[in-house]
Amino acid sequence: MLSHKTKYALKALLYLAQQPENHISKTIEISEGANIPKKFLEQILLDLKRGHFVSSKQGKFGGYYLLKSKEDITLAEIHRYFDGAIALLPCASINFYEPCSDCKNEADCLLRHGLIAIRDETLKAMQGITIASLEKK
Repeated sequence: MLSHKTKYALKALLYLAQQPENHISKTIEISEGANIPKKFLEQILLDLKRGHFVSSKQGKFGGYYLLKSKEDITLAEIHRYFDGAIALLPCASINFYEPCSDCKNEADCLLRHGLIAIRDETLKAMQGITIASLEKK
């Protein structure tokens, strides 16, 4: 399940992706346009900036804009950035792997094998969904 933070980050990215090229969006504009609470959005935009998804311009005409191409930002990337692992258990994770303390032999664990299969299919689907592809639906 996506956290509210991830959902709002995706909504903010979608909003920015739909703006004309070279348009810089103020936080209040994004908040109202994407229906995201402004106070929550400010932190999310800072996180997106730290992750090099967006950048900002200071001053009277300042605001935020996409730094990374909307064709290159995937749902998997945003999920991992905000929510961490895509796998349901740490032992099935690629980037956040941890062995299970109650597992005698990981190589023979049927649960782990099943969860790896779920992770692989979920990851494949999430990597195939970009901000640009969401924008077109």
